[in-house]
Amino acid sequence: MENRIRAEREARGWTQAALAERLSVSRQTVVAIETGKYDPSLPLAFRLAGLLESPIESLFFPARTDNSRMPK
Repeated sequence: MENRIRAEREARGWTQAALAERLSVSRQTVVAIETGKYDPSLPLAFRLAGLLESPIESLFFPARTDNSRMPK
């Protein structure tokens, strides 16, 4: 799964540590989510969406099999 978490976090000027603190998770969890190495649980995805004030479907989407870019 791909996501826009990094872009949304950076748009708010938050560090990975700051986002992790707001979510009550480790910074390593945020890193793993941003890099696509970890898909968050549904409750965590909802917390992310609420915190970032974005619908889940605008933050997470299926990985593309071609070299297309992520949606903006």
